Formats: sequence, structure tokens, C-alpha cells
Amino acid sequence: MQSFAHGGFKRLIDSCKDLAPLIAAVVHPCDGPALEGAIAAARANLIVPILVGNEAKIRRAAADAKMDVDGFEIVDAAHSHEAAAKGVALVRAGRAQALMKGSLHSDELMHEVAGEESGLRTDRRMSHAFAMALPQYPHEVLVTDAVVNIYPTLDEKRDIVQNAIDLARALGIATPKVAILSAVETVSAKIASTVDAAALCKMADRGQITGGILDGPLALDDAIDEASALEKGIRSEVAGHADILVVPDLESGNILAKGLILLARADSAGLVLGARVPVILTSRADSTSNRVASCAMALLYAHRGALA
Repeated sequence: MQSFAHGGFKRLIDSCKDLAPLIAAVVHPCDGPALEGAIAAARANLIVPILVGNEAKIRRAAADAKMDVDGFEIVDAAHSHEAAAKGVALVRAGRAQALMKGSLHSDELMHEVAGEESGLRTDRRMSHAFAMALPQYPHEVLVTDAVVNIYPTLDEKRDIVQNAIDLARALGIATPKVAILSAVETVSAKIASTVDAAALCKMADRGQITGGILDGPLALDDAIDEASALEKGIRSEVAGHADILVVPDLESGNILAKGLILLARADSAGLVLGARVPVILTSRADSTSNRVASCAMALLYAHRGALA
């Protein structure tokens, strides 16, 4: 298994050592990376995988990658769409406690997860969060939402923030510091994200968002660099010390997340929040170690009551 570039998620994985693994429906694991990620997470005692997909393709991928899948349950499915439906059905029937994306498109899996008949929806808007371990930042930071919600409304942003706070608390951050990002740190009617940021902070003041400390609007430098914040006269508990970075929309979030991964050499783990079970939504480009970290994050999220 590939190791993390700078030991990023060792603490995360070590936190799982006394927890029972999650039974995870691994949807359409029909290539080497998807299979290797699931098997490595099983060996780390993070998940007990049920491989859901075309059995012939799964076995061919395993043989090509010189992996043994004989010890794992395989639920045969003709194609990726059927695999997604059968994976969701396993969760609905109580046979699986998590979903893990294999080698199908994210949209295909999330279409089944978010469907009216899936049984996985809650009162919360579903959202995605990346956990990033950066070589020059003192602790992991969450980035949300860079995957699911394209142009979220204020009410949807409230759920995105609350989902991320719940995850951060499950990861061991007692009171997460939440930076609501924009291009500037002053409220302007010309920049809608600054108005949303101010509203989200007031929602936290009124108890509509709980468990974290919010500040915004903040530019990225204000959120993660205390010297930059002080230079601009910004003094808050969040500025320079953010645990969670809440982006204005999917476009900005996706650019930020990929920039951190590719330019800042961040290790990343990803999870869909707000469903009845954690959804481990890995990228085709993810390393095995990052897939394992995503499973560790799902295990902590489930076991520490974030879904109750």
C-alpha cells in the first residue's frame, strides 16, 4: 500500500484501532485501484467489504492486479447502474453500514443514494467534505462542498456547515473553527457569498448551527494565516486557525481542493455526509492510502454518533 506523502492521516487511522469495522457495500469495484482500496481498508480492519458488481469483471480485475477476492462476499450485478441500486438496497435492508464508490461515476452512485425510494435520505441536505492533511499546516482541515452541491442556497449552506461540524467533531475536534470563505472579508451586496457568510454566522448565534465557532466572510489567507488576518485588522478565534473551510460553490471548492492536492501535496480523504450512512466517495485518481483514510473517516463518523 502506498504511504501518505507526509504521514498525514496516521492519527486518523490510529484513532480507529479499537473500533469494530463497518460493513461496507463497495459498488462496482471493477478495476485494480477500486479493489485494492477496499482490500487494503479491510486489511486495516476499517471495513468488511461486500463487493457489489459484475462478478466476472471483479474476478478479472483481481487476477490482473494479482489480488485474491475469494474471502469476500460478492453480490453479482450486470452493470454499474444495477450495482449502485443493489448497494443501496443492502444498506436499506440493514446488511451494510456504509457505501463505498468503486469504479463507476460519482453521479451514478449519488443518483441512487439521493433517490426518493433509497431510504438513505434524512432531513439534512447531503454534502461532501474533503479532509486535507497538509505538510505546512498544523492539523487536518476540512474543505466543503467541492463535489455535491453546485450553487447551494443559504439554507443548503446551513446544512453543509452543520454536516462538516459533525464530521470534525467525530474526528476529534471538540469545537471546530469554521471559516466561511469569499473573495473578501467585508460584507458587500455585490458579492452574494459575503452576505451568505454573514447570515450563516448570525444563524450560529441564534442556535440554528451548533457545535462550532463561525466567522466570515473570510478570504482564504485570513482563514489559514494568522499574520495575514492581523495585518487586515481581523481578530477572531477562527482567523488563522480554521478547521473547516466552507466554499461559496462547487466550482471554487473543486479548484481549491485540487490545488491543495496537486500543488500543496495534501493527502485527502472524502466523505458524503447527511445520508443515513456514510458514503465513501473516492476519486479515480485517489491513491490506495487516501482510499483507506476515507474508510477510516467513515468509521469514526459512524461510531461517534454523528449520524444519530
